[in-house]
Amino acid sequence: MYVSAIEAPIAAAIQRGGLHDRVLYLVLTKGVPLRIAGTTGLGGTLASVDSELTLLYRRMTGQPVPPAGKIDNPYFLGSRELREALPFSHREHDIYLVTRIDAFTVDEALSLVNRAQTPGRDGLIVLDQRDEDVTGGANQWMAHAARRLNDQGHAARTILESTQDPGPRTQDPRLTLGFYSWGAADPAGRRRATGMKFVPGSIAATLASSDARTFKQPPDSWIPAGSNDPATFFAGSADTLVGDLIRDGVTGVSGQVAEPYLLGAVRPEILFPAYLAGFNLAEAFYLATPALGWTTIIVGDPLCRPFAGRTLTSADLETAPDARTELPGIFSGRRLSQAVAATPAVPEAAVVLTVRAETMLARGNKPAARDALEQAVKAAPAAVGLLLSLAVLEETDGLHTSAIARYERIVEIQPANVIALNNLAYALAVHRNAPADALPLAKRAAALAPRSGSVLDTWAWIEHLLGNHAVAAKLLSDAITLDPAAAELRLHAAAVAAALGDRVKAESELKEAIRLDSSLDGRDETRQLRERIAALAVPKP
Repeated sequence: MYVSAIEAPIAAAIQRGGLHDRVLYLVLTKGVPLRIAGTTGLGGTLASVDSELTLLYRRMTGQPVPPAGKIDNPYFLGSRELREALPFSHREHDIYLVTRIDAFTVDEALSLVNRAQTPGRDGLIVLDQRDEDVTGGANQWMAHAARRLNDQGHAARTILESTQDPGPRTQDPRLTLGFYSWGAADPAGRRRATGMKFVPGSIAATLASSDARTFKQPPDSWIPAGSNDPATFFAGSADTLVGDLIRDGVTGVSGQVAEPYLLGAVRPEILFPAYLAGFNLAEAFYLATPALGWTTIIVGDPLCRPFAGRTLTSADLETAPDARTELPGIFSGRRLSQAVAATPAVPEAAVVLTVRAETMLARGNKPAARDALEQAVKAAPAAVGLLLSLAVLEETDGLHTSAIARYERIVEIQPANVIALNNLAYALAVHRNAPADALPLAKRAAALAPRSGSVLDTWAWIEHLLGNHAVAAKLLSDAITLDPAAAELRLHAAAVAAALGDRVKAESELKEAIRLDSSLDGRDETRQLRERIAALAVPKP
């Protein structure tokens, strides 16, 4: 669902415009889901939408990215010195920086943008330690952050709070520019409001386990707790919520949609020194974020930057397209490298042409894509993947004779290629009017892939064309059980039911097909099917 509803449409927009290297930041808005459901634990597949989306650039290059576990953030500063950090660009890093504009209410979300427009530079950096560091590390991160800030000349604005009393931080009359705490894990942090006054441009983070689990507004009576008692929970946890920090006045904040473990925590000793050194909000947070494909979200305008720093130049962004692929130069190099590595048996010239075909297809230029694939097949005539890509493209363009020849060639090279067998069977039956010749091919495909709804559908349709409607109906029933959301299967089931004279079944399946895919309603074949169904006898009560 994440791939089809979020990742794929964004990728398509980037590809259409050739924006792979020019787009550095992706900003999600209120209403975009927070979490991708999955398994929990260090090797789990659960992740935030935002953190998974950072890896889109890498996926578009063709590099495999496993869904389970965390992925090391290549932009994370780690133990390196701040002087080694660079403004973010794709010259060095094959990811996107993803933030979101979100809050309990739309007005509060919009206030994030407004506050980012006029950020202040004065304010405290409050590092709220717990009196007992049960993890043996996080308090040390805060102490390290204080030392780094002192070395930067920010000693006067840095408060390292190490007591249980929140007074020193909540009663200071000065504004706050940065805040880091334990959240509800610290008894002193179990409150909705911090008591501090945040300056526009301020940023915050906590060590809470699931403080970005929701942006639904809790009741006023709810208070965070360090408890496992469900009676204290809101949205599945008693932990604090980043929405309260936004309501309190922060301009940027990180949070977690689920347990990140300490290895996923945003590091304060990097976050605040980087922000005060002139990195923008997104850069500062991602320099301090160890893991991607994990549970973190960053809320705020990515370009908010209170302090001057080196800005990107045209040399960082403007790269001439690679003439071989027409992709942006930096991205093209990465894509070609992955494509060549993934197909060692295919000549590099053919791989380059294949990547060019991908580019042309993304831009809607099918003739240019087909031409590139034809040249690629000439360079590698036995490359099944290229033959299959070209055959599918020819078939969608109505070049059925050529597509059939390609599929036949694939089956000669790979007799057990299910896709080629299935597509060849359908093309022979429908476009060459030779269902008898197609039937053995369809049965071979079904024997190789007995749990594929689309393969059973092809076999069923050929049986229907041969007049074996009862056999077709049984096969379609099995196919729909395997793939109940496939609209084409329902449309075929309606046609077969009509051929059997079952008006009720035909009407029901046609209605479901259109519900699943409303575009079917405009087809000529649907109109003709309706006419056939209407001509059937109405069943007696």
